[in-house]
Amino acid sequence: MINNHRLENIKQINSPNFNKRPNQAISLIVIHSISLPPGKFNNNHIEKFFTNQLDTSQHPYFKSIKDLKVSAHLLIKRNGMIIQFVPFNQRAWHAGKSNYKGKHNCNDFSIGIELQGDDNTSYELVQYKVLNNVIDLLKSHYPISTIKGHSDISPIRKTDPGPYFKWSKLHAIT
Repeated sequence: MINNHRLENIKQINSPNFNKRPNQAISLIVIHSISLPPGKFNNNHIEKFFTNQLDTSQHPYFKSIKDLKVSAHLLIKRNGMIIQFVPFNQRAWHAGKSNYKGKHNCNDFSIGIELQGDDNTSYELVQYKVLNNVIDLLKSHYPISTIKGHSDISPIRKTDPGPYFKWSKLHAIT
């Protein structure tokens, strides 16, 4: 269930990295992948990153992202656990410079879902199951008409969710 623009019965961690959405309908879901450091999954670095609490001394890669202020609405971890960082009615900072069908700034009209993963690793079956359930819930509450990868809306800058993401495992694509 979605209550007050939040999924019920999941972990909630409030990110400071969001702002008010402009008066636009939520019509797009953007699928991302993230792992911190790249290729490493069994840690809480993503949660720390999305809340501006990442200890940059823990890995050399972290120094390259230390000044970034980003978030997503949801993170689906390798084990299927969902964490929500930003309410759906607010603008999470996940897409960056982006364009879909001539509309710029996809953060304005999209929900960002991060899958814990990378361009070199297959996603877990449980992640697809959870993602499908989340998409069904979102489509029942918001006028979502399209699901795209980050690479579709920012093709020069981004490659995620990557070649190992199996679009055929999503039943809710419209």
